Amino acid sequence: MTMTLHGLMPILATPFDEAGALDRDSLRRLVEFELASGVDGVAVFGMASEGFALTADERRTILDDVVRIVDRRVPVVAGVNGTSTATSIEQALIAEEGGADALMVLPPFMVKPPAATLVDFYGEVAAATALSVMVQDAPGVTGVSMPPALIAEIARLDGVDSVKIEAPPTAPKVGAVVDAVGDSDFAVLGGQNAQFCLEEYARGAVGTMPACEFPDLLAPVLADFVAGRVDDARAGFRRMLPLVLIGLQGGIAWAVHKEVLVARRIIEHATVRYPAARLDAGSRAAVDLVIEELDLPRLPASVRV
Repeated sequence: MTMTLHGLMPILATPFDEAGALDRDSLRRLVEFELASGVDGVAVFGMASEGFALTADERRTILDDVVRIVDRRVPVVAGVNGTSTATSIEQALIAEEGGADALMVLPPFMVKPPAATLVDFYGEVAAATALSVMVQDAPGVTGVSMPPALIAEIARLDGVDSVKIEAPPTAPKVGAVVDAVGDSDFAVLGGQNAQFCLEEYARGAVGTMPACEFPDLLAPVLADFVAGRVDDARAGFRRMLPLVLIGLQGGIAWAVHKEVLVARRIIEHATVRYPAARLDAGSRAAVDLVIEELDLPRLPASVRV
């Protein structure tokens, strides 16, 4: 299946039970919620998925469940966060075997690679798999900087079809990358929990990949913007902005995402795995206030069965 990566493509949280084990029932409800909200794709094993805390067996189980539930309705993107070419290719091949449609690939980050060698890295990963490769430009996480000219060079590789820009300020970089790649089918998407998604779209982005607790709020905003109803889009985004911002807090973002999902009765527990941190009482109260003020709809009981 060949699918163009575009539009709203949330990064799925990984639900755990109270003991910290994978909660597959909650995962099913989460995927069904995303699909019912009209997303254009879903991603697993991204930063918002706590991919750094998952075992190899859990990654296989999660991907199998998500692929089965999605049932080819939208693309399933699997994150690759290896610390070398060999480990990245290993993860890529497991994702391909598991039924993913595309890969979102971080550069190696334990040992910082020279920028020039990243062309070879992405070329080798793309050559090892039949799946399309998305470059994940996230220097805040990796410490690896990728200038627009370098991304444009990587974009010329066979099998490398898109990039997710998470290097702030994201909107100017989106514009610079769009200009650098020129007239091509290379897709530029934004991240950073969609904080500047409308500015990114205005600069040429074709999609955004935020966390997964508000797709039903963001989908109509993006639809309005693409249809030219810019004032409506901006008004809708302003209403949900407190929810976007509260999920951008380093160290506790994972717990924030899950607290909102619990409040919406989509997952059962807000358990996170170390080194992610649970919310203290004050942070939980702040999240509760945002939820109360937005009066977020809950998952219908028919889907929670």
